[in-house]
Amino acid sequence: MESIIKRITHGQFWNFHGGIHPPEQKFLTKNKPIRTLSLPEQLILPLQQHIGQSGKLLVSVGDYVLKGQALTFSTHAMTVPVHAPTSGTITAIKPSAIAHPSGLSGMCIFLASDGLDKWKKREVCQDHRSLTKQQIIDKILSAGIAGMGGAGFPTHIKVNTHNPINYLIINAAECEPYITADDLLIREQSASIFDGINILDTLLSPKHILIGIEDNKPEAIQVLQQVCKSNEKIKVCVLPTKYPTGGEKQLIQMLTGQEVPSGAITSKLGIVMQNIATCFAIADAVINDTPLIRRVVTVSGQALKKPQNVWALLGTPVNYLLKQCHLQKPVNSNKNQDYRPKQQLIMGGPMMGFSLASDNVPIVKTTNCILAPSEQEIPTDSKEVECIRCGQCADACPAQLLPQELQWSAKAKDQQALDKLNLFDCIECGACAYVCPSQIPLVHYYRIAKSEIRQQQVQNLQAEKAKMRFEARKLRLDKEKLVREAKHKKAAEARKAKMATNTPEASNAKSAVAAALARVKAKKAQSVDNITDKTAIDDNKDQVVNEQTNALQSSNSSPNKDNDKADKRNQVAAAIARAKAKKLAAKKPFIQEEPEQGSSKQEKVNNKTGAKNEQQKTEKTNSKDAGINKETKIDKKAKIAATIAKAKAKKLAKASEDMQENNKKKEKKTSTKKIENVKPAPLDNNIHDSGLTIDDKKAESQSNKKIRIAAAIVKAKAKKASQTKQTKNKKATSPKPNDGDDKKKRIAAAVAKAKAKKQQHGESN
Repeated sequence: MESIIKRITHGQFWNFHGGIHPPEQKFLTKNKPIRTLSLPEQLILPLQQHIGQSGKLLVSVGDYVLKGQALTFSTHAMTVPVHAPTSGTITAIKPSAIAHPSGLSGMCIFLASDGLDKWKKREVCQDHRSLTKQQIIDKILSAGIAGMGGAGFPTHIKVNTHNPINYLIINAAECEPYITADDLLIREQSASIFDGINILDTLLSPKHILIGIEDNKPEAIQVLQQVCKSNEKIKVCVLPTKYPTGGEKQLIQMLTGQEVPSGAITSKLGIVMQNIATCFAIADAVINDTPLIRRVVTVSGQALKKPQNVWALLGTPVNYLLKQCHLQKPVNSNKNQDYRPKQQLIMGGPMMGFSLASDNVPIVKTTNCILAPSEQEIPTDSKEVECIRCGQCADACPAQLLPQELQWSAKAKDQQALDKLNLFDCIECGACAYVCPSQIPLVHYYRIAKSEIRQQQVQNLQAEKAKMRFEARKLRLDKEKLVREAKHKKAAEARKAKMATNTPEASNAKSAVAAALARVKAKKAQSVDNITDKTAIDDNKDQVVNEQTNALQSSNSSPNKDNDKADKRNQVAAAIARAKAKKLAAKKPFIQEEPEQGSSKQEKVNNKTGAKNEQQKTEKTNSKDAGINKETKIDKKAKIAATIAKAKAKKLAKASEDMQENNKKKEKKTSTKKIENVKPAPLDNNIHDSGLTIDDKKAESQSNKKIRIAAAIVKAKAKKASQTKQTKNKKATSPKPNDGDDKKKRIAAAVAKAKAKKQQHGESN
């Protein structure tokens, strides 16, 4: 350490890799004093003007605020508040364009000035030595001070380190071309800067305080040397002019000879660095209770008539500063065209600054320069061409990186390669882009790549947090499940133990369990019965068809024997009755009972319904798919069969009435002969012909007619069933659109055949 101080005393310094010597252009503003501007009508205050998070709002639209009043408050270690630069009314709180290379919008407070510039109540501290370290840190935090050299790191975190500090370095190099804000501030506010350095000395207790300043600022060097004589720790280090000497790592290397490793925190190396403007803001906050509401801004460029340094309130729009410095409108070189190109505006210096998309962007805590160059100074028509691999960018890079490879990886969005190439060690000084013969804007590629990586890191962090929340929830649910299972197991064991005892409560519990088991068994049995009932429909249907067929065969076996006919007819009638009873019992869960035949009106309605249902059957049969389940088929077939049978019975009944009328007419003519010749078949073997009267024989003849009609109906139904089966087989293979007409024809033929048989029987009788 002593050797370092000796080298500094003799003016011997180290050097860093690379660096360039661009035109300084500081002559435009370095000889002009700092100018205080009039109050603008409106100020735009972004909530976030530093590295970290924005604070929470303390005001709302319509509130009246005083100068120096806090508009936000800190909720995080990396948060500093924003204050009102003047008194006035909050007119809006909404997103607006902010100072960012990508032209992003951020939440801003719009403050309309009342012109009074009325201060809030302040408490002035004449001697900062009477304050404790924590009180000083709290004052720095409440004043909203962040690094004013360009990075914007919260100052209260930097000065609140517990590591032993060997060197406190004050950065007054101001190596960027055009910028003279720190130079003029040192010349005009040297006493306040010295107070700020002493406050930092109290907080950090460094062994040595080194002020690094380039040799192109002779007046500021002389003022610093004169002011700092009273503090032996302070050494004013005059460095050779070279860009970027003002970089943190580069200045540390030049003064101490130490190279800061990648990703290292300088405080852990025993070094803390503060900007010269930050020292002034610390003194103003601790001694005068003045928050950070203004700063010195260099407004320069050959497009301005009066370039100079100004005291700019934070939130002042850039167009207001340009108006105060008399911005000249750009002149088109081609006089034959009326088009006037837009003025190029840069926030910051020409090396590390960025172009502004709008001149309504406000001044923030890190703004040290507004540059309005002419077309001759910084051309806007430069075109990027392919890299020629000359290697000049690598030679000029002060961080000893490989700019060309970084650019290739940035274009390819290869984040792993960028990480290996140490992208975040780039200080964005712009030296590589300055020396590039292909005019490639290398720094822009690096900024975009850094932004994408930071965004990806945020997404990865959110995904990791979501994963942790999911795992915690799953663990909690599993734990709750185990607790419930243990609780249920314990309750079951308690119930078993309780039921094992011979007490009324135990018997009641057993009864409840038995009742529950009985209910479960009943439900199972009911479900089985339902399945059995559905299956029974097919069996009953087959049984009915078989019985009807057998009855018809038996009734037609001996037509010439009257006694056998009567027996067989009786058997057929009985079989039909049994089949109908079984069929109705099977259909009961699915088909409602049909109303009995009543008046003639009801018969007409039923006839119409039967015909309609027959037509619906034909249409639905053509549209059925092979995948209809069994239960639906049974239900529809049963309904259709019942309707058809009813319609046939009605037609046969009507035909029988007509035949009876004809028979009555014939009987009037030949009543005696017919009575003698009629030999009705006995209904039972125990009944004999000798005891019958003429009326009895007539009644018997009528009953025989009814039996024959019933037999005809059964035969028709059997034919219908066989025809239906054949129709189904045909439809399964090749359905035809005229199946419904064929069915009607077959039904009509069956009915006609039945009528003919009936008439034949009537004539024989």
